[in-house]
Amino acid sequence: MTKSEKDWRELYPFESKFAQIGKHRMHYVDEGQGPVLMMVHGNPTWSFYWRDVIRSLSRNYRCIAVDNLGMGLSDKPQDYNYCLSNHIDNLVKLIEQLELSDLTMMVHDWGGPIGLGAANKVPERISRLVLSNTAAFPPPYVPQRIRLVHIPVFGSVAVRGLNLFCHAANRMTTHRPGGLTSQEKAGYLAPYDNWKNRVAVYKFVMDIPRTTKHQSYETAAWLEKAMPQFADRPALFVWGMQDWCFREECIDRLQVMLPKAEVVKIQEAGHYVNEDATDQVIEAFEQFLQKTDDA
Repeated sequence: MTKSEKDWRELYPFESKFAQIGKHRMHYVDEGQGPVLMMVHGNPTWSFYWRDVIRSLSRNYRCIAVDNLGMGLSDKPQDYNYCLSNHIDNLVKLIEQLELSDLTMMVHDWGGPIGLGAANKVPERISRLVLSNTAAFPPPYVPQRIRLVHIPVFGSVAVRGLNLFCHAANRMTTHRPGGLTSQEKAGYLAPYDNWKNRVAVYKFVMDIPRTTKHQSYETAAWLEKAMPQFADRPALFVWGMQDWCFREECIDRLQVMLPKAEVVKIQEAGHYVNEDATDQVIEAFEQFLQKTDDA
């Protein structure tokens, strides 16, 4: 183990577990006992994003944080179709393999369409929803800095060759003074250390459905129509308000689907709200979970 790996592993001291999903292994961590909390990350993060939440909530809950296929410590097949519907199906298979029920789905960024998509496939297994800086509908806009990745040749070289997307995320997603520490940056970068290991980072960006003809547009549109089935179940939004990607209008649109959801807006936090406002986020999660444990 190198010094840099040892450094970030100190922040992520969890036992690795793997599930066989088709031909590939999906990595996840499973810490604590009690009601099940399933945590789903976005791009270009992995279960490392949820580390502080796991440390805190695993005292009273069973915390399962997944690495979507191609991400984190999961397998990274080079010829796989990394589309939204496949990610959703993979998560459903994991839920069924682990025989989970009465679970709380907690999502961030791309983890929203994936986790909420899975929830809508198996609604009888879902008790609560927790959403942070995410969406559950076709994107109403795509920021320019992300659209650049769609430029032919340049995009793949920038993301897979130069690792610019991961490095940019480490700088542009936080609002706290000083940004991420070197140890935290090392943790986020660790699984994406070469061209092959960055395959899904690139494919996730390319899977953003910018037109109705895109392979994932129909799935995103289905999700928006399906979400109201959770309108009467406990839900919480915790939002970093300095996010340039998932802006406040995303909350407004989500509230149409989940009008009874509690909303916690953290003004001095960006897209990585777990990093910018760790204590506030955990407090909001704990209060919501305690209040709705017996709902």
